[in-house]
Amino acid sequence: MASKVSIFLPFLISLLAILNQTLCLESNPNPNSITQTDQDCTDRWIHIRKLPPRFNLDLLSNCSVYHPFYENFCPFLSNHGLGPKTHNRSQSWFRSDPLLLELTFHRRMLEYPCLTSDPNLANAIYLPYYAAIDSLRYLYGPDVNVSTEHGLDLFDFLQENNLPIWEKSYGIDHFLVMARPAWDFSQPLDVNPPVWGTSFLELPEFFNVTALVVEGRAWPWQEFAIPYLTSFHPPTLAFLESWISRAKSSRRTTLMLFAGGGGVSATPNIRRSIRNECDNSNASESFLGNGGGYNRVCDLVDCSNGICEHDPIRYMRPMLQATFCLQPPGDTPTRRSAFDAIIAGCIPVFFEEQTAKSQYRWHLPEEMYEEFAVFIPKEEVVFKGLKILDVLMGIPRGQVKRMREKVIELMPRIVYRKHGSSYGLRAKKDAFDIAVEGALQRINSRLRGHFYQ
Repeated sequence: MASKVSIFLPFLISLLAILNQTLCLESNPNPNSITQTDQDCTDRWIHIRKLPPRFNLDLLSNCSVYHPFYENFCPFLSNHGLGPKTHNRSQSWFRSDPLLLELTFHRRMLEYPCLTSDPNLANAIYLPYYAAIDSLRYLYGPDVNVSTEHGLDLFDFLQENNLPIWEKSYGIDHFLVMARPAWDFSQPLDVNPPVWGTSFLELPEFFNVTALVVEGRAWPWQEFAIPYLTSFHPPTLAFLESWISRAKSSRRTTLMLFAGGGGVSATPNIRRSIRNECDNSNASESFLGNGGGYNRVCDLVDCSNGICEHDPIRYMRPMLQATFCLQPPGDTPTRRSAFDAIIAGCIPVFFEEQTAKSQYRWHLPEEMYEEFAVFIPKEEVVFKGLKILDVLMGIPRGQVKRMREKVIELMPRIVYRKHGSSYGLRAKKDAFDIAVEGALQRINSRLRGHFYQ
């Protein structure tokens, strides 16, 4: 492990120097109290709370500490958390690690047009705390048995330093990003011995703070889900439009595709049912000659042991060739693959209600759900013998075409564009813009005494 750390040490020193120089903008983004902008910033002013490096930048220097318990994420810190390019000539595709959404979100906040250095003039306070990275020492490290303490150090800092910022609304105007599912931060405070996760979201101290998580639970008002970090981060409008054109024109020669792992045990579950149906369907030649218009009924991309996580080429090419992309739940209801599928113009097929329909309402409006996705109850497939193939083939071709068009229309909303992107691309709202807008709406509504969902 020491040799790996020494390899990445010069890179980390360089990265931290760049980040420290960039993040100095937070304390005073403009000599005036409010940044100068030609945009209407009514109810949109945000103050970035300056936190000690131990809450963000210093955590990046521990990128290899938890290996082999957790994958070494040192190689993916480049490009402010977007990771290295997939190849030297790539402009939009990176080997991104979803854990680093907090870092990339922080970098994008520095470009937000309505920043103010005066917290008293702000509508919201952003906490640049890398909660998911900090949680690794509780989830995998020697501190795992004191995971109820995750977040208490941050709260103590907020109480001991410039307390009026917190006392203005006792956290209602604060928000932060957490790049892991909410379940990983929801260990009950009174469980002994501890179970998986930390207790950050169970701490009464943070009940008022809005937490933007990659997957949320159904009941806590303070949680709201935002898209996973994918590998597509276009720097200009031309690159985005070029990819959209490719997704539109791609020939869909496979009916359905599953990219993922699991499903190999004898225990009945949705992934096992998908694998079995896929194997059996491909063995039948009658479907291919029955006017289906496909060369292949089902395609499986084996992503076991995380081999696809930093290699978008492995799954993106097959997704471009598929009409439907199957999104069975795993440890949690949703998966990053659902957003990869949308980027490929592949219609997502969900098997649990608590997925895109109930989670990502800012980015994927619930009223549009049936326009861009298919829902098949997993119980019907696993225990009642419903064939996924029959459901998908029963959808009229005209409806399939309209669904794919809607998927492609939604694509810009779930993409995190590259920091420093062109003006033309900034005119289109991406996942970051919609997340910030949603957080502001929730906070402003809450401050006015209204419950906002």
